[in-house]
Amino acid sequence: MKVIETHLPGVLVLEPKVFADGRGFFLETFQAERYREAGIEPAFVQDNHSRSSRGVLRGLHFQRTRPQGKLVRVSRGAVYDVAVDIDPASRTCGQHFGIELNDQNQRQLWIPPGYAHGFCVLSEVADFQYKCTDYYLPGDEGGVIWNDAQIGIDWPIESPLLSDKDAANPTLRELLERVS
Repeated sequence: MKVIETHLPGVLVLEPKVFADGRGFFLETFQAERYREAGIEPAFVQDNHSRSSRGVLRGLHFQRTRPQGKLVRVSRGAVYDVAVDIDPASRTCGQHFGIELNDQNQRQLWIPPGYAHGFCVLSEVADFQYKCTDYYLPGDEGGVIWNDAQIGIDWPIESPLLSDKDAANPTLRELLERVS
């Protein structure tokens, strides 16, 4: 497995070894010892799988008091995936990292606890799977608006399909003002 560090502390791109032949392919999507060697040590407690259509944008989500680390991947289709540093004490607060994850490159993204996360679907349909280091608690969820000019994400989509909740998320500045 190839591990690629990003400019955001702890955010890693993982390129697993894919064994392919005329019958198809095989890859390990998680192996505790190998991922621990890459610096991903927390225990995972929940696996999630979402399916979305082209143009759907989910995010930018986080949990307020019980932040989740997420190991994300796409098993069908393609997404543009984004992690945003929302820690006001971090030197990279407000910065983001984005990457295309798809069923051809088989890349994964490790997003440690303390980051907001979101993705938009680039293919007709995308199956998005992720492992979490803490349980999802609906009342603990927070968000940042997807098109916050301060963050400046260059989403490869102009008019995304959003949930009502995601469309009403605050900017990062508004979020940080509420907690200070």
